[in-house]
Amino acid sequence: MLLNDGNTKVEVVMNSPTKGILIEPMVWHEMHNFSPDCVLLVLASEHYDESDYIRDYEEFLKQVNQ
Repeated sequence: MLLNDGNTKVEVVMNSPTKGILIEPMVWHEMHNFSPDCVLLVLASEHYDESDYIRDYEEFLKQVNQ
């Protein structure tokens, strides 16, 4: 998983079923290289709303650096 707050990029390897990760607001994240037996579970405090998300990386950088 790649995490990027607009200033710092961190690569996190999720290789244990006993570990989790909290992604704070305004952190760009990319998930890749899933194993065949991977399970991805998302817990959220709000219902999903497409309009709450930034889908363009350049737009993300503009907003995070304001």
